[in-house]
Amino acid sequence: MTVAPKREDYDVVVIGAGPAGLTAAATSAESGLSTLLLDENIGPGGQVFRAISSTPVTEHSQLGADYWVGADLVKTLRASTAEVIHRATVWSLDRNLDIAVSIGGASAFVKAQRVILATGALERPFPIPDWTLPGVMTAGAAQTMLKSSALVPDGRTVIAGQGPLLWLLAAQILRLGGRIDRILDTTERGNYFAALPHAFAFLTSPYFAKGLSMMREVKAKVQVVSGVTELAASGDGQLASVSYVAGGKRETIPVDLLLLHQGVVPNVNLAMAAGVDHRWDDLQLCWSPVLDASGNSSVAGIAIAGDGAGIGGANAAVVRGRIAARAAMEALAPAAAAKLPTMATLRADLAKAERGRVFIDTLFRPAPQFRIPVGDTIVCRCEEVTAKDVLDAVAIGATGPNQLKAYRRTGMGPCQGRLCGLTVTELMAQARGKTPQEIGYYRLRAPVKPITLAELAAVPKTEADIKAVVRG
Repeated sequence: MTVAPKREDYDVVVIGAGPAGLTAAATSAESGLSTLLLDENIGPGGQVFRAISSTPVTEHSQLGADYWVGADLVKTLRASTAEVIHRATVWSLDRNLDIAVSIGGASAFVKAQRVILATGALERPFPIPDWTLPGVMTAGAAQTMLKSSALVPDGRTVIAGQGPLLWLLAAQILRLGGRIDRILDTTERGNYFAALPHAFAFLTSPYFAKGLSMMREVKAKVQVVSGVTELAASGDGQLASVSYVAGGKRETIPVDLLLLHQGVVPNVNLAMAAGVDHRWDDLQLCWSPVLDASGNSSVAGIAIAGDGAGIGGANAAVVRGRIAARAAMEALAPAAAAKLPTMATLRADLAKAERGRVFIDTLFRPAPQFRIPVGDTIVCRCEEVTAKDVLDAVAIGATGPNQLKAYRRTGMGPCQGRLCGLTVTELMAQARGKTPQEIGYYRLRAPVKPITLAELAAVPKTEADIKAVVRG
């Protein structure tokens, strides 16, 4: 059944129901502010707590204690007065805080006094040869199936890449009885030395003990190949094998499923389309919004919380959600804000939650060859544009991602650059001897998600709207 927003305007509209969005919406609503939470998934949780209210995996130890924290966040939200709409695709947000959302095949518009973007993260593109073959998936996609349907691989499976999610997924697959034949660790050896200056903060963070225990659990059951410097999938219309180089030796192994992962990056498309200023983050190798200490962006009234503000993990996302909500309350309901922990307290909580993050970002910094492809490797999956195509366009005058659209249509498919944007920026920066900041990113406009003409046609119309069209 289609559920439309109950009002045309709200004090606070939160977009995204992951850890940051759940917390921000509950906190805002508890203060008495009219609050709307919009999320495009079937239920709350985002990626971190996906299917938290419906997962068939009931044994808590299989998904880990951290996952079940999401149940408490959902419970708090549902006890609040926040209005929540799922399967709601937000496709436009402008500087006037007008929000366009499609729900059940029809679009609606709502107005907010404050918007909190909690759109979370995306997996970083991992463009290797033949990564578009059936049988090659991201680790995040595999984890979605695991959490939502308790599905785990039973054929020959290889996980390749690096980062905390890789090890978490491997542990979860094994706990549910799934099969993993090999893990190909692409972490650069030099990263271990580069991360050493940040080791103390990591050793005193909650990440250390959990991460070490998880890696030991996985390594006891699966062959792990470290120092992988080359990686390629291959097959005739279907994945058949994976080839890799480690320690200077190449090996090719038959495989039915290849899961790729080399970290996550902020999902910036909606924020960029709204005109929020972004900068290139040289540590996390991605675009991050320019924010003040309260999560406020360069666009008045728009705050960003969670991993969309910069990758920090679920605990940090929860605190960022509280900070953004408190900032909204300070502007709209100062008396209610005074009842919450002070901003100084919340910022101290955030610093604690982010302790050890620099170590993780440095250790798991993806190697250039796994970010910047060459030759016939596909860069833009939607339009099937290769690395060579991009470089050829640069050679005849394309200066940045937006000019490249005219030459090759990159970033113009259904994903609107989500799967190729970072790759295109870094590839063009390398080719032109520029920094990613100088090269820039796609210029994003509404709709930032695919919508149909029927959805637009279903927008409620006033008599003035009809007259304006008739006169035209």
